[in-house]
Amino acid sequence: MIKSLRERAELTAQDIQKILGISAEDHPKEIADAIEVCVVKALLEERERCAMIAFDHVCPEDRDKAHKLSDEIKKVKNALMTNLSSLR
Repeated sequence: MIKSLRERAELTAQDIQKILGISAEDHPKEIADAIEVCVVKALLEERERCAMIAFDHVCPEDRDKAHKLSDEIKKVKNALMTNLSSLR
């Protein structure tokens, strides 16, 4: 059973190397890092999109709560992106 995003990225990197017919020794860590970063970015963007849709459909009384939650999500997103950028 796959336990982490990193394991998924490594397995995907192996699949890409097989499809392209390149050696498993050709930058496996860099390929897995790139895949992991792309997947995390996609997840963050999708979460933001879902949050905006939810925000557009809440009643006015809940908009303040939604705005505060959105701010917290952005803080977490920025921290995560900073941590991922340091992997490069």
